[in-house]
Amino acid sequence: MTVSELSPAPDFNLLDEQGINHSLSSYRGQPVILYFYPKDDTPGCTTEACNFRDDYAVYREAGVVILGVSPDSPKSHAKFKEKYHLPFSLLADEDHSVCEMYGAWGKKQMMGKEYDGVLRTTYVINGEGLVQKVFKDVKPAEHSQEVLAALR
Repeated sequence: MTVSELSPAPDFNLLDEQGINHSLSSYRGQPVILYFYPKDDTPGCTTEACNFRDDYAVYREAGVVILGVSPDSPKSHAKFKEKYHLPFSLLADEDHSVCEMYGAWGKKQMMGKEYDGVLRTTYVINGEGLVQKVFKDVKPAEHSQEVLAALR
């Protein structure tokens, strides 16, 4: 399945780094940045998360919720969040079912080997739960600025 712009964003229930359950529907009325990333504490994922962190005051001022999603465990997320002082929740999709539901899971290649993994993708979801913008093949270094531009 692939979630496209102007379609309803599928609801989900995932645990964050503290073991607290988050569902997309609980954020109705607020815009949500739902970003899927491959792995905690790796170079690209750290760059992406830290850029969201550095721009967090702008998101918060606009009433935007940021949720990061990867197949890592809540324990891994807790270490990553603490190490880099990330001010937003990281959600554990250990069986990658939410990644698959959103179309953020698929074939990847590295060093000539093909494998299944997280496709770095971000969804901007409005307060009514509709997908406003989809960013695929995200470049971590400039991504937060791209998202902020889309919100304006």
